Amino acid sequence: MKARTFAPRKLDIEAFIESGDTLEGALPVTDLSRLAEELAKDANVDALLPVNWSATGRQVPQRVGGPQLWLDLKAEGQMAMECQRCLHAVVLPMMVDHSIRFVKDEAAAAELDADSEDDVLALSRQFDLMGLIEDELIMALPIVPRHEQCPTDVVSLMTAESEALPPGASPEPAGEGQATTASGRPNPFAVLASLKKDRS
Repeated sequence: MKARTFAPRKLDIEAFIESGDTLEGALPVTDLSRLAEELAKDANVDALLPVNWSATGRQVPQRVGGPQLWLDLKAEGQMAMECQRCLHAVVLPMMVDHSIRFVKDEAAAAELDADSEDDVLALSRQFDLMGLIEDELIMALPIVPRHEQCPTDVVSLMTAESEALPPGASPEPAGEGQATTASGRPNPFAVLASLKKDRS
């Protein structure tokens, strides 16, 4: 009998889990459009490692009733985000190792999700596995990406700008005086500074 073929973008998730099969693949970060929105403006995307992922179906027998249906996800790769200190690209590892339980419908998923630490989703015959993997990768990104140590050439430029300030002027930490980052998003340091001024 010919083995069933599963499509990651339109996955019959119940049949896949019951099969105990594994889907896996690799793709560039730029193929995941929502994740790619977080790329730094000066990111060298061609140098980034691809996203390698796998998904495996697993059934957990119960004493009463049918088995629980679980999906084990793994993914890893690289992401280049904007460093909030120097505003240049910082390459960061991405890693996901997560299991998700599936139940019969949205109502059951909402009830179990509220009472359990496990993530619970509803079964679907048109489940977007790649969308789920992208969600997990986005949630794994750091809130404030930064270099452990900013590149020497960037630090030298920041020092030169500081030395060029008029007498009596105090240098601002990199990026804090800018309302937006190089990619056009609000600079968290500028937002924090405005909040402090509002409270004073």
